[in-house]
Amino acid sequence: MNAITKLYTWYMSRKKTKDFKPFVKKSKRSFWGNVILGGFLLGLGFLFFFPVLYMLSQSLKPMNEMFIFPPKILVQEPTLDNYRDFFNVLANTVVPFTRYLFNSLLVVVVGSVLHIVVASLCAYPLSKYKFPGSKIINQLIVYSLMFNSAVTMIPNFLTISKLGLLDTQAAIIIPGLASTLGLYLMKNFMEQIPDSLLEAAQIDGAGYVRIHFRIVMPIVKPALVTAFILVFQSFWTNTGDKYIYTEAEKGFAYMVGQLSNGKVSGLGSSYAGISAASAVIMFAVPLVVFLIMQNNVVSTMATSGMKE
Repeated sequence: MNAITKLYTWYMSRKKTKDFKPFVKKSKRSFWGNVILGGFLLGLGFLFFFPVLYMLSQSLKPMNEMFIFPPKILVQEPTLDNYRDFFNVLANTVVPFTRYLFNSLLVVVVGSVLHIVVASLCAYPLSKYKFPGSKIINQLIVYSLMFNSAVTMIPNFLTISKLGLLDTQAAIIIPGLASTLGLYLMKNFMEQIPDSLLEAAQIDGAGYVRIHFRIVMPIVKPALVTAFILVFQSFWTNTGDKYIYTEAEKGFAYMVGQLSNGKVSGLGSSYAGISAASAVIMFAVPLVVFLIMQNNVVSTMATSGMKE
């Protein structure tokens, strides 16, 4: 076992001892206080789950229930016809739906990995080193979180056009690398790493790159996974229709959007059911990714912005 691994093992073992100050204190609420709080959270959870329940119910409704008035929330006679029609339409498109899916997976995987690498490399010096202008940069990062993506649409288009990247997958990936939410999360998490741990690694002969990837990155794994989930969802739902015009280069989200809006000829009134089914499918992929990685997300939200 080399010295770098020993340093990391020592740090993780300290977190399990009494010397490491916990972030969560033991609750002093009474039994009835816990019951009231639990009931409130349960009701709040149902309120947040209601749109998902309604969306799933809509996707299982037959045509005679889809346009009934007054509308019913829960499906009475569930059917999978909407999903069958959805995949039938995909099978008859001019461009194979596997091509749309491949384009989306390419953008999601490449864009998410590059974003994590770029954001972590930027967050490390901002959190651990003081240099002229570092405070201003940190403030700009916080201010940038308040801007909607629509504000930067025209500047992004002009930049991508000048670079000659229009009608390519890079037109979607490159603007996504500039997202500051992942950078903000990782910067706050890296600030909690003891400077003594990094100094000990430098004394042991480790360089900056080795410290970053062998010590810092494993410690900030919860923030890294959270940033990955957020940027994954952003890339997955990005239609790219403002930058990509060739049909064979467009993504799965674009094709699903055309089906949802009834812009594919020959659908008739069935587009309403296909639209409901497509919404569930688009929602299911990020949901599965989140469920797999939810423990890291909870850990990030519990500690982000807090210090020992």
